[in-house]
Amino acid sequence: MTLSHRIAFKTCVKNLLLLLLTLTITMLSAQQKAYGDGEWLKFRIHYGLITAGTATLEVNQEYLDGKQVFHIEGFGETTGMTSWFFPVEDNYQSYVDVTKDIPYKFIRKIDEGGHTKDIIIEFNHDTQVALIKNLKHNTEKSVSFPKGAQDMVSSFYYLRNNLDVSDIKVNDEIELDMFFDKENYKFKLKFLGRETIDTEFGKVPCLIFRPYVQSGRIFKEKESLTLWVSDDDNKIPLVIKADLTVGSLKATLIQFKGLSHSFKIKID
Repeated sequence: MTLSHRIAFKTCVKNLLLLLLTLTITMLSAQQKAYGDGEWLKFRIHYGLITAGTATLEVNQEYLDGKQVFHIEGFGETTGMTSWFFPVEDNYQSYVDVTKDIPYKFIRKIDEGGHTKDIIIEFNHDTQVALIKNLKHNTEKSVSFPKGAQDMVSSFYYLRNNLDVSDIKVNDEIELDMFFDKENYKFKLKFLGRETIDTEFGKVPCLIFRPYVQSGRIFKEKESLTLWVSDDDNKIPLVIKADLTVGSLKATLIQFKGLSHSFKIKID
């Protein structure tokens, strides 16, 4: 083998090794993602003993301004008798960078018994400025936000991808910056422990969290929300309970499809 052949061979081997390393890292990164294209979750919402409505969460991979994003859409509505005296149609959408886990666009379009909002927020992460477009009042406003801030929807999906629960301890708190409507908030999540719960799918091991929410008009107190999340690589919400100023709400997962990982069910 001539010197030029040996150099060419060495270069080829090096490039192949780099390619394999890159593919391995890419595959490992993909495996670490808790969710992906095509995930769909459906919840039944109870107000006390009454079935008050349904909600869905759906993820689709798309392009936004040339960037590859996950388009995450949450839709909730009241059903049956509840919709007669309190009709609700809430639509929340977030466009999240597939690799960076940061939101580029947030949409909030709601109609809650005649109380309506129609807002679009566009995040510029280079300037750290959010452009808030209020379509109902035809106004625009720019507000700065901290580096890596999440919106209301992307926050949960960011935590699904990035929260390491291998060494998490009871009462540990997780904190991140969240931008909602036109303000910056410190979103906190307290870990309460692990529990196996009965679901429509069988007994499922869960992680229990308590998000800190703003008390006042809707929630009874600061710690009125509790969340049960599957203790597996999906980290999907199974049950959400909220104590309100009047009564309580409970959302229960009833259907799912398109999970990125196997769904862990405990067999007795």
